[in-house]
Order: sequence, then C-alpha cells, then structure tokens
Amino acid sequence: MDSPLVIDFARVARKTKLPADQVRATVELLDSGNTIPFITRYRRDQTGGLDEEQIEQIRAAADELRQLEARKGTILRSLETQNKLTQELRKQVESAETLRRLEDLYLPFKPKKQSLASKAREQGLEPLADEIQNEISSAMDLDARAADFVNEDKGIKEAALALVGAGHILAERFSESVELRQRVRKLFRKTAKLTSTKISDDHKKNPLFKDYFEYHEPVTKVPPHRVLAINRGEKAKVLRVGIESDTAAIEEQAIELMVRPDHTHAEFLKGCVRDSLERLVIPSLERETRRELTDKAETHAVEVFARNLKALLLQPPVPGRRVLAIDPGYKNGCKLAMIDEHGNLMALGLVNITGSEEKTAEARGQLLDVIREHSPNVIAIGNGSACRPTENMVSDLLSTDLADTEIQYVIVNEAGASVYSTSAIGREEFPECEAIDRSAISIGRRLQDPLSELVKIDPASIGVGLYQHDAKPAHLKDTLEQTVQSCVSFVGVDVNTASSALLRNVAGLNQLVARRILEYRTEHGPFKSRASLRDVKGLGDATFVQAAGFLKVEEGENPLDATWVHPESYDAATRLLAELGIELEQVGKPGWADSFAEALKDRDRTELATKLELGEHALGQLIEALERPGRDLRADLAPPVFRRDVVKLDDLAVGMQLRGTVLNVVDFGAFVDVGLSDSGLVHVSQLQNDYVRDPHEVVAVGDQVDCWVTAIDTDRRRVALTMIEPGTERPKPEKGSRRKPRRRAKPAAKEGEQTAAKSEGQRPPRQKREDRGGRGNRGGKRGQRGKRPERTQDRHGAYEKRAKRKVVPLTKEMEEGKEAMRSFSDLLQFVQKKEQDKPGEGGQKN
Repeated sequence: MDSPLVIDFARVARKTKLPADQVRATVELLDSGNTIPFITRYRRDQTGGLDEEQIEQIRAAADELRQLEARKGTILRSLETQNKLTQELRKQVESAETLRRLEDLYLPFKPKKQSLASKAREQGLEPLADEIQNEISSAMDLDARAADFVNEDKGIKEAALALVGAGHILAERFSESVELRQRVRKLFRKTAKLTSTKISDDHKKNPLFKDYFEYHEPVTKVPPHRVLAINRGEKAKVLRVGIESDTAAIEEQAIELMVRPDHTHAEFLKGCVRDSLERLVIPSLERETRRELTDKAETHAVEVFARNLKALLLQPPVPGRRVLAIDPGYKNGCKLAMIDEHGNLMALGLVNITGSEEKTAEARGQLLDVIREHSPNVIAIGNGSACRPTENMVSDLLSTDLADTEIQYVIVNEAGASVYSTSAIGREEFPECEAIDRSAISIGRRLQDPLSELVKIDPASIGVGLYQHDAKPAHLKDTLEQTVQSCVSFVGVDVNTASSALLRNVAGLNQLVARRILEYRTEHGPFKSRASLRDVKGLGDATFVQAAGFLKVEEGENPLDATWVHPESYDAATRLLAELGIELEQVGKPGWADSFAEALKDRDRTELATKLELGEHALGQLIEALERPGRDLRADLAPPVFRRDVVKLDDLAVGMQLRGTVLNVVDFGAFVDVGLSDSGLVHVSQLQNDYVRDPHEVVAVGDQVDCWVTAIDTDRRRVALTMIEPGTERPKPEKGSRRKPRRRAKPAAKEGEQTAAKSEGQRPPRQKREDRGGRGNRGGKRGQRGKRPERTQDRHGAYEKRAKRKVVPLTKEMEEGKEAMRSFSDLLQFVQKKEQDKPGEGGQKN
C-alpha cells in the first residue's frame, strides 16, 4: 500500500478553521486506518475533542490537498518529459494552491487535439505568427510577407489564408496566457448569469420546468436546487441553457492586456484577441462555470440527503409495543401485519377500505376483529397511497368501538419498504411471505426500531432529499454508506441479537466479518464477552480495536462489556471505580446512576485525571460511558406523534396550532406531517424569527414541532404553516425604510421586474482608457484609466448575448483585392465568404 502524500497541515487548518496541531493529529489517525466514528468517540485526547463533522471536514480537506499534490506530480513529470520544465515554471507549479491555477499553468504544454492552430503549424505558418507578434521588419507589409507562405500543396492557396492561419496560432497563444485567463475569469465570474429558455411552446407537456422558461440569475447567487432543476430540464430537452456575460468589458480588458496600442500590427492582433475570446476562452469559461455550479449543487444535494437520512435513522425506537402495521393501498387493498413486542411476525391479513358502502363496512369489521384478537398497543400506518382513507377508518374505530381502549395510531414513513420487500434480505427473513406482506412487516418493525430496519434498505431508496439522484452515483453511495456507519456506530449494537445488516455497518466491520460473527454465534451460542470476538475468523486485532467499543454484550461476564467503555480502557475504568470506592459488579445494577453520581460529585476532575494518568478528554469520556451504561442515545429524542383523532382540512383555521412530524428538509423549508392528506410546508422564512441560512440548522427529519396555520388552499388542499408563534413575529420594515442588507444572495428577479446595476452590486461605469499603454506578451506600460463603455443590460438585467459587436461588412474593393483590409476580423470574413462559395467543403471550428 502506497504511503499517503505528505501535505501542509497549516493549509488544511486554514481551510477548516481548526488548530493545526488538532488537524495534524486527526490526519495521522485517519492515515493509520482509523474510522471516523472510532476517532470521534475513542481518540478525543489526540484530536482535542473534535466532533464527527469536524473530523470529516479535515478528511475532505486533506483528500482535496492530496489530489492537488498528485496532479502537480503528474504535470511536473509531463513537463520534464517534454523538456519544457524551467526553474521558474517548476516554482509556479509547486506554489499553485488550486487545481484551476495548476491547469492554467499547464495549458500551453498540454497535449492538444487537432485544432485550427495545430493545422496552421503543420502548414508551416508559425514563423509568420512569430514575425507578426514580435514586429519583425520582414513582416511590416503583412500581405507581401504572407504571400511568401503560399503553398498549394499545404492548402495555402493565397496570402489571406496564410494570415488567417497565423491569426489562429496567435489566438491560441493568447488563450493559453495564464494572466489573460485569470483576468478574464475574474470579470466573467463577476458578470456571468445563468440563463434558460424553453425549447418549444408545449407548456403542458413539461409544466415542471415552467419557472425556467425565461430565467436568468447571476451565477454567484443561483441556489443549488435551481442548478439541478435547470440541468434536469436541459437533459429532458425542455430547456436551452447558457451563460451570458459582459463580453464587451471582457474584450476591452483582454485587448488592453495583450496588445500595445503602438504595436505595428495592433489591429490585426486585436482581431486575434477577439477570436481567442469568442472561440476559445469564453466557451471554456462557460463550460468551467457550468461544471463548477453542477459539482457544487450535487455535493449540496448529497449533503442534504445525508443529513435527512441521519435524522431518519436516529429516530427514537418504540420498544416493547405490540404493533399492527398497515401498508395502505387502493387496488390491492391494505395489507396487515401483526408484530409482537420483539419484532416477530404474529399474523397477516388483508382488507379493502375502498369501494361500495357494503365493502367498506365489511373491511371495517375485519379490521376491528384483527384488533380485538391481537390487542395491539399501537397501529402503524404507512404514509403511501390510501394512507388518509385508512387513517380515517382507524380513527373512527378508536373513537367508537374501541373508545374504551388506549390504542393509538401513528403515521410511519414507508419510503423504501417496497425495496425491502423484493430484496434478498427480505426474502431471506420471510421466505414464506409475499412481497406485499414484507412491506407491511417493514413498516411495523421500523416503528419499533427505525435503525435496525432501515439499514436493510439501500439508503438511496429512502426519499428524504431533493435532487440527490442527479448526483454522481459513486459520490452518493460513499456518502450514504458513511452516514449509515456513523448512525449505527453512534447507537451501538447488541452483538448477540444484531442482524447482518446492522453488523456490517459497524465501524471497522464489513459484510464478510459480519457474516462470520453470525456463523460463530450460531455455532457457539451467544457471546459471553467482547474478548471472545477475537475468536471470530477474520476479526483481527486492528478490526477488534475499531469495532469492539460499538459491539455490546448484554449480561456478559464483564459488566463493562455492556457499556461504551472500550476494552482498551477497561484498566482505566477499573482504577476509576476503585478510586471512587465502587465494585465493578455494581455497574449497571438498579440504582447505579445515583450511586455513581454521588461518588463522583465532590471529586476534582483535573486531580482525578492526573492521579489516574488520563487525559481530561479520556476521563470525561470514561465518566460519560459509566454514568448511563446501557443507555440508547436515541431515547433522549422526542418520540413519534401518536394520535387517536384525524385532522381534517375543513376543521382548520388560520392561526390554529398543530403538532407535526418533519418529513423532509430542503433548501426552501421543511415539509411537516400534521395529519392531513398532504404535508404542509413551513417556508424557510417561517422557521424562526431570525434569518435562516440553512433550514437544517433549525429542523431535522423526524423532529416533532409545533406550528401554526398561516394559509389554507381548499381547492388545492394545501396548507401553509409557520413555526413562529403568532404575536411574536418581528415587525417587517415599513415600505421605503432602510433595511440592513443580508449577507446571503437575494432571490432572482421575477419576470418583468427591473434589476438595476446598482442593486446587482456592480461598480459604477468606469472611465474609458483614452491613451492606453497596454502591453503585449513582451510587456508594455499601462496608461491612465479612463471611461469604459457602459455594460448593456436588458430589462431583466441580463447582458446582451455574445454577438453584440457590430460586424462591418467588407467593401466591394476589399473583396476584389483593390483595398487593404482593416483587421483580422475582415480577413476572417474574406476567407469565410470564399469558403461559402465552395459548396461541399467544410472547415474546422476550433
């Protein structure tokens, strides 16, 4: 295995805004093969108590820096092979801090595909380009000098073609200038707008994208979900997507940088610069910007999905309840699964809740019989199709025939249940059941223990995100696997009862080791201690260290085996207990928490850490693990919302308070299930009084929240909600009053709205450079700044499209060769016109 590339820890520290010594320790732990859950819980002394998110940030930053260093090595080797590596170039490559800067430096030396410039070089026109650029005396008369390069065998039939070829070489040189690309990129990013228009007028065919039929927004302000929505529309051939920028200002700056005003062939070179921008540089920057927008948006979508998935996996369990699970449906009826307190299947059934009154009454009676026969504590209803009719029937039963019982019902997110029902693990667990039976079983079990059941399902199939499936599959898969591993390790598992799906997601384990643990358990019976895990084939010392703390043995030989104390810390734990005057056998017994707290309350922890030769973080972790040895960390979270009555749309009124469960969190707010047929939306602006940058900072999937009705749309059966209690809202500023500007980007202007340059944050028009010194590729002095032409925008604030510079047609005398051409642009027109007169002959375009 290759050693990881050495990196500058100070740069990682700057990027993550964390102390360099903590960064170094964390990277070294990661490089040694430790998992993030293990480092977070059991290496706090080394990391200084960094949490999981901070460690992940360090890992990502270190990986990014290593990719940069690896690319530098590849480029340096390529330059050495080409004999182009100078000391100055080596210094520039080694000091590059971004991949973009690195690729700009490498661009002139990068192996090139066939292009107009490479064709011109093959025709022997590079000397002519050099003479023009360097003002060699032999090229003072361009037409005369170009005539010397006419060679019909090489396809140069006249002097004009020689000049065009030389111009293409110069255009490519300009496009490869690091300084030009940096300056143009900066102005391009500042003025670029993402645009989209409809391709056809068939609105009804694709109504999902109607918001983007006439869309434009500065690329610096486009939120991730819009980028992905627009990409979808483009892929579906509904939208035409592009990027507009202030090309007039870009052209002016590029010419100023690359062409001296007093250059003998200034006009010719200006034409080459324009050609370079229009054909090479700006299209390249457009692709680069689209790619970066998409990468950023995809990363964001995956992060949103991962956060929502984590919240869903960590929902508190409802143990010890007998559950009647209902998988609602219209055509195939509602499948019933009776699950006992331990998750075992007791009975199956089927009722049809729709149809005639007679059939509905029959279904009601069947459901009542099942409930009376098996006496469930709770009824779990999947939130799929027919959920609300099923809920209405259950609620009616609870308020009439079952009014004297304490049975409640709860709506369960059934996302992924159908995937489980047809999966290999589903068939293995319930081979005698049909797929629809397994879906109902999954719904009931995920109420009892969400984590244990959801780990059996491909996390990408759990619909708690937005556009995550537009991301690169490998990135999505890796992130979700890390999320599941984090959740399983956070909760821990009982090694004697855990399924293979749970075990393989424990930090340090994999599918093979998980299977061998199950085989060992089957052959030898329950594990008596953590130490006996070492007897499992394939579970070596390194794996044991990573996984042992997350694998608990209830009622084993050592009471510490049922706690979060890692086996490597058993000696320290024993010494701590002895120091406190507590016997090891007392750990976890009734009254343990109170007695441990009493023994600890008067002890100085700093002195205790010194006496036990432990770091303060290690001691704190040890005490935390012993305070509540068998606790399920999910128990501290709010349980699901149990109901007996249905919330009806007709019963709602503006201002009414409701309690609901957060189903999904997206960039623009949160969807909350308050018991209606459809979830209500709490817009991001209604999550709290303060400005909310990211909804995930306020709510998470599975949260139980209080909210109030702000609007009711009976026609569309939708409800708008707020989490800001009525009467506590902050007053909005009066019209015309000054308001402190937000740091975040404003939303795009609506169609027809005027967007002034000042509101876009642009500078006032600058003065044109009257006496520009400029500079060519060999240098030159810069003149005084003067007035620039104003940047032209349309009524939406969008810049004119690229073809804005008026093309002056050739005169008849120019076409006949009786009058000199004014610029390289004239020359291109002349050659293109001649090519158009020869049907069937095509030319290259790049």
